[in-house]
Amino acid sequence: MADRIKVVFFQRKPFPIHKSVEFIFADVRNRMPLSVQCFTKVFRFYSKGVLQRLGIIWEAYRNQRDVNHITGDIHFSAILLAREKTMLTVLDCRMLSDSHGIKHKLFKYFWFTLPLKKCALVTVISEATKLELVKFTNYPEQQIRVIPVAISPEFKYSFKAFNAKRPVILQVGTMPHKNLERLIKALNGISCQLNVIGSLSEPIKELMLANNISYHNESGITQERLLEFYLSCDMISFVSTYEGFGMPIVEANAIGRPVITSKILSMPEVAADSACLVNPFDVEDIRAGIQKIIHDEAYRDELVSNGLENCKRFDPDKIAGCYLECYKKLSGKFVKTKEVVA
Repeated sequence: MADRIKVVFFQRKPFPIHKSVEFIFADVRNRMPLSVQCFTKVFRFYSKGVLQRLGIIWEAYRNQRDVNHITGDIHFSAILLAREKTMLTVLDCRMLSDSHGIKHKLFKYFWFTLPLKKCALVTVISEATKLELVKFTNYPEQQIRVIPVAISPEFKYSFKAFNAKRPVILQVGTMPHKNLERLIKALNGISCQLNVIGSLSEPIKELMLANNISYHNESGITQERLLEFYLSCDMISFVSTYEGFGMPIVEANAIGRPVITSKILSMPEVAADSACLVNPFDVEDIRAGIQKIIHDEAYRDELVSNGLENCKRFDPDKIAGCYLECYKKLSGKFVKTKEVVA
């Protein structure tokens, strides 16, 4: 098909603990119609240091197509690309909210101000990220399109009787903003098994011991193994202090597990009425939310029921269709509007 839209997905070389972006856009590519030919350019270099980042910019320039879609935290790769063919997906603005001084200024210019000028389309994964992007950059709000993250078809409802005497609680992620330290303190005195996905530091292990937490830990696992953890747990904890979206909320919804999450930034937007919302900076509030889920069966059932309805908002075919509209707009090529996404 000579008139196919050629779309290249520019992706970072992922560090071992960072894999979510790759799963998100692999699904988008798999759902594109035959009229779209997808290419994936995973850069040879990590986004680390000046020379390696210059190498990423040059690789991006050498691999342009009808549409250049920049994903992940490599916004600067847009610098040499043809503006009219380039779109940028911003996942979050955490590097700006967490940085100060000269570091903040460098991040703002090379990851946001300059790349935004070099892109014809900008998408974000939540309204919360959109508001943050506008706040930090003054980029026109009306020019930002919100396209949420799709739920993987692998996450399907699977009934499990809730173990109220000693529930298994799943925590996905161990980076500082995942708020594991406060979760551990909140679990002190609660009979449970905490399963943690991600690398644990020695201070966190010591904190587990000091708070008498029974836990199991694995890191660097496959998607299949992650799904096993979801299916075997009784509830999911996701009381993060910062998220651009919050995929574990929707994944918990899809398999039918109650979830506790934070009432800040994107998380209430993603969860709607399908999660117990708490203040992530208040240990006692986290504890009260966990105890409510454990001891209130009617409340648990309501969260699960609402979750199964909530996850329909993140239908993968619908999300892929939103990206398809972006690719059509940038390429200027005609694609049948009724063409079914594969």
